[in-house]
Amino acid sequence: MAKGLSRFTIERAGDEYVLHIEDEDGDTLELTASFEQLDLISEALEEHLAFDADDPDLLDDEDEDEEE
Repeated sequence: MAKGLSRFTIERAGDEYVLHIEDEDGDTLELTASFEQLDLISEALEEHLAFDADDPDLLDDEDEDEEE
């Protein structure tokens, strides 16, 4: 079963970027990525967010308050 995301950070380290992905249990996964890889991740996120933006079931209470 997938764990929930608790925290996500990106830091530049020379020519690479270091991604820290922390789960709800406090375990952290550390990955390195190139600029091109981060660009692909960004594009994928944008596509999903644009597609899902019109789905009211995905909006949380905070988003609903902002729309009122």
